[in-house]
Amino acid sequence: MFLSVFDMFKVGVGPSSSHTMGPMVAAARFLDHLRAQPFRVYGVRATLYGSLAFTGVGHATDRATILGLSGFLPDTYDHDKAEAELARLAADHHVTPDGLEQLAFHPKEDVIFDYGPALPGHANGMILHGLDAQGDEIVTQTYFSIGGGFVLTQEELAQGEDVDHGPTIPFPFHTAAEMLDMAAKSGKSIAQMKRANELARMPGADLDAGLARIWQVMNACIDRGLVSDGILPGGLNVKRRAKGIHDALEAERGLNLSAPHTINDWMSTYAMAVNEENAAGGQVVTAPTNGAAGVVPAVIRYWLDHVPGAVASKVPEFLLTAAAIGGLIKYNASISGAECGCQAEVGSASAMAAAGLCAVMGGSVAQVENAAEIALEHHLGMTCDPVRGLVQVPCIERNGLGAIKAVSAASLSLRGDGTHLVPLDAAIETMRQTGEDMSEKYKETALGGLAVNVPNC
Repeated sequence: MFLSVFDMFKVGVGPSSSHTMGPMVAAARFLDHLRAQPFRVYGVRATLYGSLAFTGVGHATDRATILGLSGFLPDTYDHDKAEAELARLAADHHVTPDGLEQLAFHPKEDVIFDYGPALPGHANGMILHGLDAQGDEIVTQTYFSIGGGFVLTQEELAQGEDVDHGPTIPFPFHTAAEMLDMAAKSGKSIAQMKRANELARMPGADLDAGLARIWQVMNACIDRGLVSDGILPGGLNVKRRAKGIHDALEAERGLNLSAPHTINDWMSTYAMAVNEENAAGGQVVTAPTNGAAGVVPAVIRYWLDHVPGAVASKVPEFLLTAAAIGGLIKYNASISGAECGCQAEVGSASAMAAAGLCAVMGGSVAQVENAAEIALEHHLGMTCDPVRGLVQVPCIERNGLGAIKAVSAASLSLRGDGTHLVPLDAAIETMRQTGEDMSEKYKETALGGLAVNVPNC
């Protein structure tokens, strides 16, 4: 299956790609489904299952579903308009999406949390219902939010994700081994092969503009997080820390107060800035998910601001390389915390960032693959156990450590010649198997780990 760089990096809204962006996208798709019906629908309802139910409130799944049924989309989300729409809905109890008649919808009654078994197929399932004038169900569609903002209907999930009907791409690698082989035969880097694949599906100007926008949104998110303070929403009373750490680091510049390891604090504060913005419901880029959105931009910012010789013109190379690695992980395992725990989110993000950094620092294709493997290998087994179901603890700090691991992995790889014992494909398959064996308590349900051993208020 061809996964574009813009599949792996999507502009959206926090706090979760699978629990916020996904349900919003699913609701928008359901509106399209209703527009295609030969009969009129008078009302809508949503039922959330599995992880979407258990951590839905903390992840703003209900809010996202409500806004999606009102016509909002993650890529064009406007916070002020959303707040106005929610206030209107609370009083009027109906939505009027473009191309449809007024639909009855009561936000407090028509979003149902089903805490029973998850739907077969995926932990993040939801059923959207179209109702007749008497309130009886006349059309339904089942959707699964499979991580990173990707959404499939029940039929699409059964068919399989690897169905691709688009134009042929020149470098159709499905594994890291195939990627290495194609690179050796073509003499191209991973980024060059990825770019060639993208150009088979879109004009070069669109690709370049899209990559520029992805980095612009990422960097702006860091900047907002570095100047914002206060308490994050959700009830845990988690204090924003990125601004305070950044202010202290800036004050130490030139005073010879910093130990060499202070560079880790710079990486962490960049990552934390993003994930604090995400936790506050701000605009972020999935990289490859919202819960792991801070790792890739933090490593890019570290490289640009702290590594001699770094140039912004190489950011597209970083993003294309990272997207290629992320695509391999998604295709052969998962990027969903609800499927495989946090190894699939921060672990994947760290592998993507390590590969991107290694590439822009002159690493060979073999060294890039090695960097990704090192980073992913050392996240294996990491659980997803958000306290109170919020993308705050341990998620925010975990992004900082994921960035540090990514830089260390790239550095270790660059010290070698690319030869290593564990192939990236083996690490990806191990992650998949580990996630399959992992108890559901440790896969984003907030039913185990820190989520039950830390006071929720």
